[in-house]
Amino acid sequence: MNELVHIDSAPVRVRKPDWLKVRVPGGDNYVELKHLMRGLSLHTVCESARCPNLGECWAHRTATFMILGELCTRRCGFCAVPKGLPHAEVDWEEPQRVAEAASKMGLKYVVVTSVDRDDLKDGGAAMFARTIEALRRRVAGCQVEVLIPDFRGSDEALEIVLRARPDVLNHNLETVPRLYPVARRGSKYQRSLRLLARSRQIAPSIPTKSGLMVGLGETSDEMLAVLKDLSGVGVDIVTIGQYLRPSGEQLPVARFYSPQEFLALKEEGRRLAIRHVESGPLVRSSYHAHEQTQQLTQ
Repeated sequence: MNELVHIDSAPVRVRKPDWLKVRVPGGDNYVELKHLMRGLSLHTVCESARCPNLGECWAHRTATFMILGELCTRRCGFCAVPKGLPHAEVDWEEPQRVAEAASKMGLKYVVVTSVDRDDLKDGGAAMFARTIEALRRRVAGCQVEVLIPDFRGSDEALEIVLRARPDVLNHNLETVPRLYPVARRGSKYQRSLRLLARSRQIAPSIPTKSGLMVGLGETSDEMLAVLKDLSGVGVDIVTIGQYLRPSGEQLPVARFYSPQEFLALKEEGRRLAIRHVESGPLVRSSYHAHEQTQQLTQ
């Protein structure tokens, strides 16, 4: 699929480079996992966000569970997850179903994320904690990474999650501060950065992680400033990937980064003493997550 960008109000078609081509999802494992998720009434961010790595990850029987429904209360300009105000009650049996799915898949590393739930007093923190606990009970030796929303800056909500002792606390900055009004409507850069800093203060033994997209119109100086910010609050793992427009309803791609540019960003992150930087065209926050965590101990 090609991307449309606008220069002086004239549409210009930008061809997607070869290094961004991926296989269409398929195969026995893909079909089995799709049936398993639907049978347990579970959602994955792999599907909702139209992740380009879905085929590869599902073929290797890995998935990122998305709890608290499929309607997000925020309207980020880059995201394909459906938006709206959830009407259904919180499903407190969902953690058990996530644990059942992880057990049936034979997972040893599980990533759990959610939509933003600004309609809930704790932003969904209690559900994250219960899901971590359910996974630990059901799947022996299972490691759990949580990719959490900002909880509107609530330390109390963050502490609820951290008390459940996830193996990794992940919160994505996504982009540079200047682009927040269009890319992350309803979110605040400094609030997200503070969440990562507070996590290290509250539970210093739990590694922190964050993810960034490129190709939305940021400058190299802006990217460097964000990496410096992440290093400054002690983030252990940073993922950097190419923004790909999920559909015509989301923001257009400003430009595609080359593999060499991704390598340069990785080297810059390492120069800033970030312990592990995963940077590449198809990198996403949960892509190879278990390998990233293993490398922290090497």
